[in-house]
Order: sequence, then structure tokens, then C-alpha cells
Amino acid sequence: MPSPGREHTSPQRCGASGLTCPREGNPSKNPSRHRWSAWILPASGLLALIWFLVRVIPKPSRAAYPCQRAAFPLASGFVMWLAGTLGSIMFMRRAKHCLAQSRYVLCAVLIAVSVGSVWFALNATTEPVLRADEPTANAPIGEAKGIHPGRVVWVHDPEATDWAGPGNGHWWESSHTNQEAVDGMMSRALQGLSGQSSDAAAWDALFKYFNKMRGKGDVGYKAGEKIVVKVNYVGCIRIWNSSATPTLAEYNLRSADYMNTAPQMIIALLRQLVGKAGVNEADITVGDTLCYFPNEFYDMCHQQFPKVQYLEYLGRFGRTAARPSSVPLYWSTPAAAGAKTDYVPTCYVEAEYLINLANLKSHGDMAGVTLCAKNHYGSLVRKPARITDYYDLHKDLPFNTPGMGHYRPLVDLMGHKQLGGKTLLYMIDGLYAGKHAKESAPRKWNSPPFNGDWTSSLFVSQDPVAIDSVGFDFLWAEWDDAPHQSGTNDYLVEAALADNPPSGTFYDPDHQGHVARLASQGVYEHWNNATDKQYSRNLGTGKGIELVKRTVARN
Repeated sequence: MPSPGREHTSPQRCGASGLTCPREGNPSKNPSRHRWSAWILPASGLLALIWFLVRVIPKPSRAAYPCQRAAFPLASGFVMWLAGTLGSIMFMRRAKHCLAQSRYVLCAVLIAVSVGSVWFALNATTEPVLRADEPTANAPIGEAKGIHPGRVVWVHDPEATDWAGPGNGHWWESSHTNQEAVDGMMSRALQGLSGQSSDAAAWDALFKYFNKMRGKGDVGYKAGEKIVVKVNYVGCIRIWNSSATPTLAEYNLRSADYMNTAPQMIIALLRQLVGKAGVNEADITVGDTLCYFPNEFYDMCHQQFPKVQYLEYLGRFGRTAARPSSVPLYWSTPAAAGAKTDYVPTCYVEAEYLINLANLKSHGDMAGVTLCAKNHYGSLVRKPARITDYYDLHKDLPFNTPGMGHYRPLVDLMGHKQLGGKTLLYMIDGLYAGKHAKESAPRKWNSPPFNGDWTSSLFVSQDPVAIDSVGFDFLWAEWDDAPHQSGTNDYLVEAALADNPPSGTFYDPDHQGHVARLASQGVYEHWNNATDKQYSRNLGTGKGIELVKRTVARN
């Protein structure tokens, strides 16, 4: 197939050498081959400029839309390229005229200006990326949470994953992800977090601690209490209009290798809840309010747990539809004034407990990372989910608001009584970590202890800030792009100091107006280094995070 922008030329043999060469011989002698290819980028820039102006001039707020953010660099680049090119030509012509008049000094100045115009155009069309300096090590802030305050348990089992990569089946298939190994990871994580020696005792300790912190006394789980498990199915976002009737085939995975929460991790958690914690299947809801529950994952889970409620956007083919309750969520920023009110899902309000089961992923150039806090972007009920009448949460992410000390909507999600206020456990599925939303498949990691293999990990904590801090550190150490974007960890600082945040925001997502300021949501800290991965409680130097690693040893 011919390459874009080139006329097809079939090869021919060049003499007796056996080498192939273009039919026309030397490409430099066939300029028609490149006649129109050189205009591809300028034409693309012109079209992007027209598109941007047509869309944004009638409604300036559209400039924040993802499509316009993508078009703007190309459009502005075209403008700067055009200005630089025309300026360079103009000054070069003037220089030629001065040279003919023997005005050599002015000629040299004009040539320099001409070259400078080209240099300016090339540099101005490169959008600057604000990058953050590495956070200060072992300087914890905030108030640690949990039976063992600030504890994050990290279980690493390379035997849980066995996938050669795209083109060799799919990572979530049972032949590539070992359910037994994942079950073992879940057990080790729960026992390590609670300090108990059995799964049943671990659940009892976790429930009792959580209820005591909520003022409900030293009581464990009671039969009939409902639990919601919030997973991350961002790779399954699909919006149908009100008159659409999707078919069962439309519930298949669109991107089969995307980094959604692993069905094996969901099954391992359901086995724990039903078999060890004593929760009735029918009292458990699992899903993502803004996405569909894909057939491939639904079939695997439903086969073992047919009475569980599988939550999704529409609620077809045995799934449960996400419905808004009458409980509002208020954004703690004046920017949300006039926007349509968000309401917490009904199933969240009816539940006594939540479990936040997120993924280990970076987040392009928008949020930097997407972990437990941002998992709650899928805890809203917006019909349709991309309607522009609601407050645009993306406006206050680091891409649009870089740097530290800004309002972050993630803190409101972490602190709302029906969201973070009900969360019993925070979990990060790190079996196959990836780059959302730039890539459609996970990546193997080079940093130790992964050393060119899948991350094969599970992180668990009772402290929402601590677990995201650890996830941030892992992503920071592995990838030198999105996690290093300026402001990526700002929400962690704001959440840790929610009672007196650097931004000065009065975080109060439960009330309209300033009524009850959020307390510290947990402890934030950056590890000492990416090799030792030690926090202040590991070092015995402070009351920050304690990272407990539980490696699975096999003969």
C-alpha cells in the first residue's frame, strides 16, 4: 500500500546487483512524487484553524472541549508557521535588495531577522509542557486513616499474569490471568491491611473499625446491609441517545485490551464478600454508572454470582441501570454556579458501604494519573453523560489548571458523605497498568521489581489519600510524561489538608454554601526513592504512610 502523500512507484531491479529501486531512478529527479505531500501539514493546520474559529466564536466555552483542545495547537501552529514563513521571505527579499546595493551590514541584519523568524515560528508552535519538580521525600501532611494509620498493602505476584501482549488473545482471558493467583493476592492484601491471620477475621476487623469511625459503635457487618463496588470501566463508555435501543452485540468490548478493572479482580473480591464476609449476593452492586457492563466481563462474573446487581448506564440484558437519587453533590467552586445539579446514584444512597476498586493508570495530559479519587468520575449520574449543562470537572484538572494550590473537584468526590464517606476499602487493580487514554493496551514496566514484566499487583488501604499517593509514586517512577505534569499531585495535598487547603477552598460537597468544612481526608507523602520505596512509618521517622509489601513466594 502506498504511503500517504506519495505516488505509488513499483520497484525494479537495478542492473545485476539484485537491489530494488524506484522505477524513476533517483528520487531527486522526480519532484512530482513530493509535489503535494509537503502541503499536508499546512492544510491540516488551516482546516484546524477554520474548525476552531467556527466552533468557538459563537460559543467561547467550547474552547474547553477536548476536540478544541486538540485542534488549537495545530491551528495556532499553522498561524505561527504562516507568520514566520511570510516574515522570513519578506526579510530575505529585503536582504537581497541591500546586497545588490552593497549595504552589507543591513543585509546581514535582515538575514539574521529572516532566520530568527523561522526559529520563532518553529519554537512558538511547540506547546510548552509544565512539568513538576519531584515532591519532597518523607514530608507527610494530613491525618492518616485506618486500623493501622496510613497503611497501604502492596501484593505483587508475577504468576498472576501470563500474557504475551496484543495479538496473543486478551489479557483478561482465563488463560492469561490466573484466577487462583488473584484470589491469593486479595487474601494476602486483606490480612496484611487488618493485621489478622484469616480472611473472615480481616473483614470483621475492617467493618468494626469503619463503623466505629462513623459513630456506629464496635459492630461488624449485619446481614441485609448493601454494598456497592465501584469499578473503572472507562474503556466501555458508550452513550446512546434516548431513543436508541442497543443490541446485545453492542455490549461487546470495543477495545478488547483496554485497561478496565480485571474481571478476575472483581470475582476475587466477590468471593471474599460472599464467602468470607457473609454478604448475600443480592445485596452487592458492582459497576460504573457512565459505562456499559461488557458481555465478556458480565458473562464471567454472572456465571459465578448470578444474583449480584451489575450496574451500568442503561440497564439492559440483565444489568441494573444507574438512577439518580434525590441526594445532591455540590461542587465547592464558584465555577459551578448555574450548572445543572449532580445527584448521587440511588444504589449508593441505599448502600451502607462502598468499595472503591480503581486501576493503576496514568491519564494522558489531562489529570496526570487516574486512581481511586478519579474513579468517582464514574459515580455520577448524568443523562446523557456528556451533556454540557453540568459543571465540567475537567476544567480544574492539571491540564487546564497546572501548578499547586488550586481547587480540585476530586476532593469533593473523596469527601462527600455518600461517596468517600461510605467507602470501607480503597483498592487499586495493578495487574496490567497502562496509559489512559493515549493507548489501547497495558504496558510492561521496566522499573524494579517488574523488570520488563507486567505490574501484576494489587494495592489496598483504608486511607484514600495514602493509596493514591503510593499509586502516584509508582507511576511517577515508571513514566516520565503525564505523571510529571505540573499539578498532578495537587489534589492529594488539597485532600490531605482539606480542613485548611493551600487553595483556600471551603470544601463542602454535602451542602449548598459554606456549612461544614471537610476534615483531612488522609495522609499524603512521597517516598524516599523509587528503589527502596520507604515512607516515614517504614523508616520510623514520622506519622505518614506505611507501605507493606507482600510478595508471593513459590517454590
